This record gives sequence, C-alpha cells and structure tokens, in this order.
Amino acid sequence: MCRSLTKLAFFILFTTLPVVAVAQPSSAQAAAERLARSLAGHITSGDQASFRKFVDENFEAGFRQRAMSAHFGFFNSMHDQSRGLEVIEVQDWEENAVTLLVKNKLTGLYDGLYVRITRDAPYKIAGIGLRPPRGEPSSAKALSVREMAAELAAFGKKLADVDVFSGSILLAKDGRVVYKGAFGMANKDFNVSNKIDTKFNLGSMNKMFTGVAIAQLVEKGKLSYDDPLSKFIPDFPNPEAAKKIQIKHLLTHTAGLGGYFSERYWSSSRDRIRTVDDMMKLAREDEKDVRFEPGSRWAYSNTGMMVLGKVIEVVSGQSYFDYVRENIYKPAGMTNTDCYELDKVNTNLAVGYDKRFTDNGIEWGNNIFAHVMRGGPQGGGYSTVEDLLKFDQALRSGKLVSPATFKLITSPKPELNSPEYGYGFGFDAGLNVTGHSGGFPGISSNLDMYLGSGWTAIVMSNYSRGSGPITQKMRQLIAASTEK
Repeated sequence: MCRSLTKLAFFILFTTLPVVAVAQPSSAQAAAERLARSLAGHITSGDQASFRKFVDENFEAGFRQRAMSAHFGFFNSMHDQSRGLEVIEVQDWEENAVTLLVKNKLTGLYDGLYVRITRDAPYKIAGIGLRPPRGEPSSAKALSVREMAAELAAFGKKLADVDVFSGSILLAKDGRVVYKGAFGMANKDFNVSNKIDTKFNLGSMNKMFTGVAIAQLVEKGKLSYDDPLSKFIPDFPNPEAAKKIQIKHLLTHTAGLGGYFSERYWSSSRDRIRTVDDMMKLAREDEKDVRFEPGSRWAYSNTGMMVLGKVIEVVSGQSYFDYVRENIYKPAGMTNTDCYELDKVNTNLAVGYDKRFTDNGIEWGNNIFAHVMRGGPQGGGYSTVEDLLKFDQALRSGKLVSPATFKLITSPKPELNSPEYGYGFGFDAGLNVTGHSGGFPGISSNLDMYLGSGWTAIVMSNYSRGSGPITQKMRQLIAASTEK
C-alpha cells in the first residue's frame, strides 16, 4: 500500500542522491542527459523490442538483471499513461544523474524523468524513476468553479476513453461539491459501470481512520502518544523493543517495524485472516525484527499501523472494526464505508484491475486473489468519494476530534524524523495539503485536504496507478482557481 500522498504510484528504482550545484554538466552528467533523452524517446515510441535492446545495451548489468520485469512495467505504464513524452528541459543536475522536465502528451501534465548512471565510463544506467516536476511552464488561466468542473469532467472522460482511468472523482470547496463523476467499469466480467456510490478499495487510506481512533482515545485520557507499546501488548514478540516503541512511533512509521506483506502473507490462506488477532499472528515473525532504533528514521510500515489496531482494541474493549464504525463512520455519516469480508455479499463493490502488457497485447487481471480477505487498521477497507468528503468535513468541523487534535495529527513530526507524515496523515508543505493515498495492484486512491483554502480533492480508482493523473490535474485546477 502506498506510502505518501505526494508520491506518484510508479516503480521507483533508485536511491536519491544529494543535489550538487554545478555550473556546467560534467561528462558523466552529459552522458546521463543523453541516456535520459534516449529513454524518453523509447517511452514515446512504445516499441518493446527497441526498449529491450536499449536496456541490454545501456543498463548496468546488476540493475538490468535485478529488476527486468520492473523496467518493462515502468516503460509500458509510462507509454500507456502518456502516449509519448515531450522533453522540455533539464530540471536538475546531480552527480552522475539528471532529471528531465517532460510533458505528458496525453494529459498535458508534467513529470520529472530521472536517470542515474554509473560513476565511471563507459556510463550505464543504474537507476530510473519519476520525480515531482518543477519549473514547468504555466499556461493555466484563472478558472471559475464552473470552468473547473467542466475541465475535470472532460479530463476524466479523456482518460477513461483510452482506458487509462476507471473510478470516481469528487472536487469540493468548503464542503460544497464543485464536481463529481464516475467513469469506467466496476466489474468487467458483467459489464457493470462505476457510479458515484460505487465502493472502491481504500488501500492505505484506512491509516487515517486508525490515526483518528488513537487520537480520540488520547482525548478521552485512555492512553498517551508517549506510552510504550509494552503497556498494551505485554506479550509482544520483541519485549525490549516494545519498551522503546511508543504510540507516536507507530503512528509516524518510525517504530522500525516492517511491511506486513511478507512471504508469510503470500503463502497464507487469506480466508483465515479476518480479525486483528489473525493479522497479529501473521505478522508475529515480522514483529521480532525491529529494523532501527524507534524515532531514528522513517520507514513505511503496514505492520506498525496494524499493531495500533490491537492497541485500540485493548484500550477500548471493542473490536477495531466496531470501534471505528461507531466512533468515526457513524458520527461522520459514512454509510458506505467499512472493512467488508469479501467472501460475503457486499453491494456496489468495485473489482480491482491491473493492466498487463504482453507480447500478445494488453491483458487485464483482477486482484481478487492478491489482496486481503478483509481490510484492517493498516488498509484494505472500502469507501466512496462522497463518504470521504463526509470524513473530511467531520474532521475539519471538530465532530471527530478537537481542532487542536486535528492540527496535531495532520502536522509532520520532524522531531521523530518524520518530516512529511503526522499521526496517520501525510503532509505536503508546498501545497499545504494533508490526507493519504492508497495503492496496490487494482487499487489507486487519494484524498487531498487543503488546509488553508478549504478545497477537498478525492479520486478513487480500481485501476493500478489510476488516480495519479487525476490527482495531478485537480491540484493544477486548484492552483489556477479564482476562489482561493
């Protein structure tokens, strides 16, 4: 599940290097630019045979062999979602690396195409990926809400018509809906269309509900952000770590726990994983392995959020699912949100789809046997765009937590080495936006809550990586809005 609302859901195949200020590109940087431009050209052509030859000739041996499927996943996804890239200029020079500002020919939006090469000649590509665009030309005029709605509707239809997007979209200002629409298919087998009340998988967006639940219990005096995990789970597999891990570390992904989707998960029978205790059993081996001193660094952890679900059960005396249903969904008026058991009858649930690029063309696969049987504290529940707006408004209005607590949980925690994440909420300082995203094969969702202006932008998709272009478009429209 996806890590932060500011990260695009593409394969990121590199380690970021520090930016080095240089007056002129070095020979290595010139080589990086040449290879980056060539990569952009191959993405534009969409020719898989040509790209394979490019990889064989220009990728460093270890990098090439380690992630060939990921290389082709990146290539095919980029071509499919852009239909070609126009290189605008060099966005950044780095040591042995370059980021090109590129324009997406399908959407008209911009990305930063990153290429890192080996330090020594003959230079070979050692990392590729995407970075947020910076310095893109601005041709956007100031738009009224009526114009924003029309443009967003046309944009959603354009992407749906070429089968790049399937899902629902909602844009609101101060709780008032500016635009909402649904596109594509909820179920391809039976040709069922998506609707506004179609329930989409949230992915990691459930982490917001877990963060709010903990905050409510803190407000009631039932626990503290500084409490050690050992206070609530004395039989935690790593007793020494449990004494050091505090609630705030689990909320900010700084506890040092792992990712939950381990080999043990993939080899387990999903129908036996329905309660938080079932999830705890699955992650027991992972819990023994604390990767770093709590609070010393940030590493996204589904396991950490799942453990918080158990803390909520211990403190509240209720199951996680009952607590969240009664204390978050019900007061917010979220009637179409829950962690449904997927082997039971559940109305209006979208099936998740992943587009696969083969030698015989595009094939679609569903995620029915890849994802969890039931979502939980770490993610995997279902909701609608309208329910997420209700959640947004309940949070802002003080219905779920006090205004002071709302500010606390949505603010980053640099003192815990969490500069872009609060207590279950991501934060983008440049946009002054909080919220969360969710991603998995067949799942791609995002909630942007603009803290200064009152805008709310929501997109839920049952296509892998489907929400990214819509999220980017709504951010562009909000930036150009006449209603600041």
